[in-house]
Amino acid sequence: MADQEIENAVSRALEDSPARNFRETVDLAINLRDIDLDDPSNRVDQDVVLPSGTGQETQIVVFAEGETALRAEDVAEQVLSSDDLADLGDNDNEAKDLADETDFFLAEESLMQDIGRYLGTVLGPRGKMPDPIAPDDDVVEMVERLKNSVTIRSGDRRTFHTRVGAEDMSAEDIGDNIDVILRRLHADLEKGPLNIDTIYVKTTMGPAVEVA
Repeated sequence: MADQEIENAVSRALEDSPARNFRETVDLAINLRDIDLDDPSNRVDQDVVLPSGTGQETQIVVFAEGETALRAEDVAEQVLSSDDLADLGDNDNEAKDLADETDFFLAEESLMQDIGRYLGTVLGPRGKMPDPIAPDDDVVEMVERLKNSVTIRSGDRRTFHTRVGAEDMSAEDIGDNIDVILRRLHADLEKGPLNIDTIYVKTTMGPAVEVA
């Protein structure tokens, strides 16, 4: 269960957001301190499964062949073969569009080398290299897990953002999502909570509310 201060901040952010003609996301902004982000080993870069889900459609593309491809077709946005992969390697603009529109990629281990060759320069800088699918992995389970996941990534910047829900979710559910992200950061940062300066929550177009 989320800390009451987190839930209160989410409630204020939802209440202060003017009505819009589209469904807004709820985002978290985290400001770090006392950490050398020029050292890549100190940077935040991981996927977090949100207990209450993201509140949004998550676009997942799978590179696979045979039975794995057939199973993935029921749950993934797109399933691409090795031939599709080669075609993307010849069309830089199409590859970039796919990378920008997709939240997560999965790929059979046997295709990972080709993905590095054909798409490494597109997916790598975007932090979207696929998670590998081992022969005994359940691709359906992997896709379903990623549908409820977000990526938290700082790069070399002290301030970074991540999606934590949507405006029609309850403050309690969004608060639970934030709590999981903060617990992960506390566990992984060198100085734990001391490396976190300030935290804000806001809807897409609404004002930022500080999480005490």
